[in-house]
Amino acid sequence: MASRNPAFSRGFGNAGPGQQYAGWGNQSQYGAPQYGAPAPQQDPYAAPSPYGTSEATRYMTMDDVVQKTGLSFLVTVASAAVTWALLPQELAWGLALPSVLVAFVLGLVIAFKQIANPVATLAYGGLYGVALGAISEAFNDLYPGIVMQAVIGTFGVFAGMLVIYKTGAIRVTPKLTRWVVGALIGALVLLVTNWIVGIFTTGDPLGLRSGGAVAIGFSLLMIGIAAFMLLLDFDMADEAIRRGAPAKFAWYVAFGLLVTVVWLYIEILRLLSYFQDE
Repeated sequence: MASRNPAFSRGFGNAGPGQQYAGWGNQSQYGAPQYGAPAPQQDPYAAPSPYGTSEATRYMTMDDVVQKTGLSFLVTVASAAVTWALLPQELAWGLALPSVLVAFVLGLVIAFKQIANPVATLAYGGLYGVALGAISEAFNDLYPGIVMQAVIGTFGVFAGMLVIYKTGAIRVTPKLTRWVVGALIGALVLLVTNWIVGIFTTGDPLGLRSGGAVAIGFSLLMIGIAAFMLLLDFDMADEAIRRGAPAKFAWYVAFGLLVTVVWLYIEILRLLSYFQDE
């Protein structure tokens, strides 16, 4: 069965039910019998248990996803809190830009190479936490209380989309995946176009971030895309479990969820700031 999630377009498609992720160098459990010799009787009780203690051999479970995702969010929030509470604002802003750039490059490497590694995922969360701490502090100084509103809104959307996914109200299908990815690409093209045109003009040429009606509509669009991306992330976790991915793959799932939630939080924070200016 072909994967519905673009994250599985490379390397994961050959892993069937009960098989480990192909990219982890999995070999045949029993090996091929010698030519001319009768096939040995397989003892089902002698087969290795998929619930062994080693992450390299046991299969991924939902508990693995929850634990790895929770730890990744904890590192991100802790990094943001330390940046906000302990660092002077000038130093925080000085660290924010290089942190974002390094995290961006690291995120591309993780995404394209499908790196399922705790160091990579937690480093990404820690780096983005520095930027989130500086950004949140700046927004909260301008609009007191806006950060708590954005946090509540972010987890509200997360919980809502999780309920929608679990109840099957919206099913992740190949058609839905194409629509969501297409909308994401279109939005990114608009942002890049707005940035390029802005280099040669002044202000916000397309009005995407000006705070007006167009900006509000665009932020709502981005929040909607991020919300549907959560459905794809949830489906990625379920599909990995169904296909028998190794436990370590949960770190890649946690990375995907972290990327989407951070993006969602920033867009909600930006949208709330537009209404504060009115």
